[in-house]
Amino acid sequence: MPKGESFSGESTPLLSNSSSFEHETIGDHLKQPNSIDIDRSITCGDGTKTGKVEYEIFTASGKHVLDQPEEVSTGTTNTESLMHLLKCMIGTGVMGLPMAYKNGGLWMGLAVVSLMGVICTHCMHILVQSSNELSIRTKKTHLDYASVIENACDTRNDWMRNWSNSAKNLVNILLIVTQLGICCTYIVFVTDNIKQVLEQAGLVPIDSRIYVVIISVLLVPYVIVKQLKTLAPFSAFANVLNCIGFVLILVNLFQDLPDYTERPSVADIGTIPLFFAQALFAFEAIGMVLPLHMKMIDKPAFLGKAGVLNLGLTITIALYNAVGFYGFLKYGEDTQPSITLNLPNDEWLYLSVKIMFSVSVYITFALQFYVPMTILWPIIEHKAKATGRLLPTYAENVFRFLLVLLTCGLSALVPHLDLLIALIGAFAGTFLAIILPAVIELLTFQCSITVWIKNGFIIGIGLTGFATGTVTTIIEIIRTF
Repeated sequence: MPKGESFSGESTPLLSNSSSFEHETIGDHLKQPNSIDIDRSITCGDGTKTGKVEYEIFTASGKHVLDQPEEVSTGTTNTESLMHLLKCMIGTGVMGLPMAYKNGGLWMGLAVVSLMGVICTHCMHILVQSSNELSIRTKKTHLDYASVIENACDTRNDWMRNWSNSAKNLVNILLIVTQLGICCTYIVFVTDNIKQVLEQAGLVPIDSRIYVVIISVLLVPYVIVKQLKTLAPFSAFANVLNCIGFVLILVNLFQDLPDYTERPSVADIGTIPLFFAQALFAFEAIGMVLPLHMKMIDKPAFLGKAGVLNLGLTITIALYNAVGFYGFLKYGEDTQPSITLNLPNDEWLYLSVKIMFSVSVYITFALQFYVPMTILWPIIEHKAKATGRLLPTYAENVFRFLLVLLTCGLSALVPHLDLLIALIGAFAGTFLAIILPAVIELLTFQCSITVWIKNGFIIGIGLTGFATGTVTTIIEIIRTF
């Protein structure tokens, strides 16, 4: 931008003069170059370019090489990307939203969850836009979340360049904490629901921690599966179970609703930090946004007013508010940490819903477990090679077993779904979903005062939620035990 030209609420890319990519602007940021041009022009180690050799795919686990370029360019359709986005966004977090509404209040919950959805959607937009700009600037075709913040720092000409590796490590640590935390919530969710079903069937009540151990043992052979392709049929089956389950839950919620005046509009101020953390947990699929965008055939269709991202988040926010609002409206102070626990125990139709969601969550555990494994195991292998040690072939399976034991121990330590959700949402969710995307935009683009104020507001909300939510949740956990 010429000197002296004023900013008017825009964020301008700071492209280096050496960039050879043609580009055009859309709104505040650059439009990504044609995906075919990028995917078929790969720079090799000797400086030459070719469209027939290896493809470098950057994910949370680092760099992967594919040998079949024709298959890489096929990608996913808009509808397929929308289905993947919905599956990532709709998980155990939505089940706990009635409890979040209980901690926030009926109308405050509706307003804040809607506002939070808008902010998180905006943060996903600026994360993708920053990734597009950095792909142009660095000539790397695919960047994951950690690589985006690393390159945002590394391509600057100031002191922030020295923090690029630390920023990448921070994101990977937060991803590991989040994903292992989600795995813990899955174990607790299955424990609570299966325990309720079996006790209703006449089984003698036993401690929840015993169920945690049993379920963790059953997970061990399942998490040994290392290929996501092998898990695809199971994921499809889980989607079917989720659809049926949510229909039956909504049917139950819409029956015999009390008047809304019977529920508090705003809850006690002491529980509002818990509400913020529990609600934010539901929006923690931001780590999957970049991989979904990069796999699309028509990448420009991901963003935009009627794009895949906006459509998917609109559906998601509507479902979140429907389950949270009507769940708390119907059950009030009797609201449980998961809406499935409020379903009638004397009707096998609703008991089957608990079984369906338990099976679905059990199946999805391996997908959530995949992310921390693909981050941690390459580090272990690299360190082993650096010291000249050869790891036995079964070493990875042993490590997977130890990670399952870790999640088992954490689940047994805090066997309360609502508190686990709040702790993960406050500690890691605020950074991944709100704070870091705003920071990345400021690092990547030359921003106007308006954008600085906007991002400062977003970061302030995130830091406030992080501090109050984490402290309040820890205090509540201590009180519980």
